[in-house]
Amino acid sequence: MNVENLRYAVAVARTGSFSAAARDYGVSQPALSNGIARLEETLGERLFDRSPRGVAPTAFGQRMLPLIERAVSDLDAIAGEARAAASETARTIRLGVSPLIDRAIVSAAIAAVRELPGERELLLREGNMDELREDLVAGALDAIVIPAAAPMPHYRHARVGVEELVVVSSTADTEPLEVAAVGGTPLILLPDSCGLTRFTETLLQAQELPVARYPGEASSYRVLEDWARLGLGTAILPASKLAERSAPHRPLLVDGRPASITYEAVWSADSEHDGTIADVVAQLARRP
Repeated sequence: MNVENLRYAVAVARTGSFSAAARDYGVSQPALSNGIARLEETLGERLFDRSPRGVAPTAFGQRMLPLIERAVSDLDAIAGEARAAASETARTIRLGVSPLIDRAIVSAAIAAVRELPGERELLLREGNMDELREDLVAGALDAIVIPAAAPMPHYRHARVGVEELVVVSSTADTEPLEVAAVGGTPLILLPDSCGLTRFTETLLQAQELPVARYPGEASSYRVLEDWARLGLGTAILPASKLAERSAPHRPLLVDGRPASITYEAVWSADSEHDGTIADVVAQLARRP
């Protein structure tokens, strides 16, 4: 029984679509469809009903898919444990963080690693979000903590924090502001390195709002805030990046609810530190 075909089945069950599963898994749709067909032939019955409305598990699929998902998970766990057992001397966890990440999350990660058995050491590296992603793929980092702004198929993802967004402008008004009122106003943005610009644009596009960029570009969160207060445009940033929390700013709302940015840890199931990273991430997720 081909393990890759089992993974294809899990991907289709998760996405409800052959095309979406192929896209997430990074293979062509014909390759994924052929793999599912071979698996169904091996099992003796169809796992999925295909129709113009989409893909749904058959009665047989509803019975088999949880077993398949469990089998794939167990295989990953076996491989991870084997690598960890073969590398007991590898104690250093290399963690990349975006400059956007709240200091409290970094502090909690350091504390979580120090509490692990076996005297683990955390090696931190701050960097451009795209570079961090590339280094994770290349194996130069064991895990990264970045804004949840872009998918990384085949990698484990876990939320480690959520932070409310605020609006800074030249006004002294501190009343909450709907995102619809921001659309169309000049936005002062940073280089698209930490992930804030990408997240801001995605937020406005999700509300079908125009993204009007101030023609200049700030180089830091402090400059972003200063320029907004000088009336050059509007700035959106996480509350933790305000130079002074007491300075005038307005909570950003989406349909009456606080707008927020989500931070996530990303790492490979193939990492020798898979279990350790999962333990650290679980502690981060339990933060108040």
